[in-house]
Amino acid sequence: MLTKELKTKIVLSSSFDPWYNLALEEYLLDNVEEDEVILYLWQNANTVVIGSNQNTWKECRISEIEKNKGKIARRLSGGGAVFHDLGNLNFTFILSKQLYDLDKQLSVIINAVRKQGINAEFVGRNDIEVEGKKFSGNAFYFTDRTAYHHGTILIDVDISKLTDYLQVSEEKIVSKGIDSVQARVINLKNLNPNITIESMKESLKESFVEIYHSNCKEYLVEKDNPRLQELYSKYSSWNWIYGESPSFDIVFENKFSWGAIELCLSLKKAIIEKAVIYSDAMNNTLIARIADSIKGATFNIEEICSRLKTVNIDENEKIVLYDLCNWLESKKEYG
Repeated sequence: MLTKELKTKIVLSSSFDPWYNLALEEYLLDNVEEDEVILYLWQNANTVVIGSNQNTWKECRISEIEKNKGKIARRLSGGGAVFHDLGNLNFTFILSKQLYDLDKQLSVIINAVRKQGINAEFVGRNDIEVEGKKFSGNAFYFTDRTAYHHGTILIDVDISKLTDYLQVSEEKIVSKGIDSVQARVINLKNLNPNITIESMKESLKESFVEIYHSNCKEYLVEKDNPRLQELYSKYSSWNWIYGESPSFDIVFENKFSWGAIELCLSLKKAIIEKAVIYSDAMNNTLIARIADSIKGATFNIEEICSRLKTVNIDENEKIVLYDLCNWLESKKEYG
């Protein structure tokens, strides 16, 4: 139980560079105090941001992005690919794990949107919607000590770029019961023509103060901070954005209620030498643990499932391993 008085802080980024903004997000995550909650507000220009376990080559129309001088960035959290331009405002709650409270964090966003005369609600695994359409996708990341919850707020985004830049599978669209990505999302400007990025920022600041009952200060991080520069080098690197894309001997793909998965295996004398899993699942650390668990196994479905059952999981993760084992059981003709 925390006995110290809660500290709150608002950090505003002055940059529109996604690599800098994600570097700053991780820097704040590494340095947040035990009794502190940070609200970080930031914007990216002409950017596709993909989830930590996604395959850049499959998610993005890379040549289209490059032609329009856009950027591709990879975040730490799981989930799917999103498009950012300056009609979108990003938020991140950064705090210790013991202060993490998703309902409370979401209430800051929903309360701020209501201050703009728009009724919103949290729906499904990671969306905030109004009138059945999404204006905010959310994702989450946890370390041993800290956590962050971040998301988008679509205010006046060029929605046509969603289909120009993102390669969304037909299966994903059909599973939502809609005809296109554009039919699924909405700009808040369509509901309140007077809303702006600045007015939304002010509403978020007010809502944050009201819900956390604290007088918070706005805070700036010096751009020449050595650790921040080091993180920028990581986020802007080719290896981080694209990663290794080797050829694989076996590739299995499927879609589950918790996300899509692409299981890629390289074999040597029937032994799994390399296992890479691409996924838009929200639980990015579980996906990594699953991939690690099957390296070195004989390419035999029973042995793979046996390895999966040794992965340390909590109650919420059981469904993922259950679904994977049932699915792989149907592939027994392969091994």
